[in-house]
Amino acid sequence: MTRYRSTDLVALALLGAGFVAILLAPTDGLQGVLQRLMYAHVPAAWLAYLAFALTLIASIGWLRTRHDRWDHLAVGAVEVGVFFTGLALVLGSVWGKPVWGVWWTWDARLVTTALLFLVYSGYLALRRGIDDPRVRADRAAVLGIVAFVQVPIVHFSVVWWRTLHQPPTVLRPGDPTMDHTMLAVLLLNVVAYSAVFVTLLRRRMDLARGERALEQGRLAPDAPVAGDAVVAPLPEGGERG
Repeated sequence: MTRYRSTDLVALALLGAGFVAILLAPTDGLQGVLQRLMYAHVPAAWLAYLAFALTLIASIGWLRTRHDRWDHLAVGAVEVGVFFTGLALVLGSVWGKPVWGVWWTWDARLVTTALLFLVYSGYLALRRGIDDPRVRADRAAVLGIVAFVQVPIVHFSVVWWRTLHQPPTVLRPGDPTMDHTMLAVLLLNVVAYSAVFVTLLRRRMDLARGERALEQGRLAPDAPVAGDAVVAPLPEGGERG
């Protein structure tokens, strides 16, 4: 009997959700098939929110406990969150070109999302620039907490300012304004993309644990130093004293 790895099952779930979105979801009366980008664009945006919320929690956890697992979760969540934020921006641009007539416009939702992407990319750059693992984790945790203020700003930007982007249709008070069949397909895709999110996060945390182990070995007092194994050549016919 064939045994499937978890990544295989996740890929099958994502593929199945994609086929449902393409073949079974009703076609939008105004945007036609272009509207089907929603089934990837919206889950990507929601999972970016989730990733940065996990970063907030993990950053607080690190500052309270100094347990490495919180730092591993923080960096893993940011990397996955930056990926999903970038995906949401790209899909939104592809969607916006035929609808708005431009690839990019200085819309409040677009600008705040782009800033979200840049700030959390800066978080990753900060981590790259600090060698000491404790100092790096401390400074990154502070930024991970402060940066989260952007998430509610991004979400409510379509409510607070006049924008081209449509207002919330699901995460809003009362009944969603979306067709319920479309909503069901959207939620199915959210589940499939969430499985991808969990898989990527677990793999990145495993990598973070490996990186920390290498750092601890490199910083240990008895760690070998480059050049230790090199010995001076003996003079011809001489003996080493």
